[in-house]
Amino acid sequence: MPEQKKTHRVLIGKPGLDGHDRGAKFIARALRDAGFEVVYTGIRRTPEEIAAAAIQEDVSAVGLSLLSGAHLSLFPAVVQALKNAGAGDIPVLGGGIIPDEDVALLKDAGIIEVYTPGTPVTQIIAAFRSACETQEAGRT
Repeated sequence: MPEQKKTHRVLIGKPGLDGHDRGAKFIARALRDAGFEVVYTGIRRTPEEIAAAAIQEDVSAVGLSLLSGAHLSLFPAVVQALKNAGAGDIPVLGGGIIPDEDVALLKDAGIIEVYTPGTPVTQIIAAFRSACETQEAGRT
């Protein structure tokens, strides 16, 4: 009997007041098509709402999307909200319109990967798969 492939459960969130969700929906569909189970929180969520949903849905990774320019405050706020809720082990990936000079700042703040327009979707999927596998290995 062939080995069953593990389905990874991820959450895609849109923190803050940013109402543009085309990119987030594109990534959610791409992850779903790649075999992930995807929870999409919708737009205009607080960091605390995203963290609570991630815990409630028992996800292995969180992806954040932002175009509004507030990534330096909102992405780290989600990482902190996860830590405050006892789920600091859930990896957070981010994407959107993010200047190159902000990528290192976001990584220093706990975002494990940052993607901007033009990144091949296969690279994003691989990063989510790796993040999920690492997180799930830590649960056992």
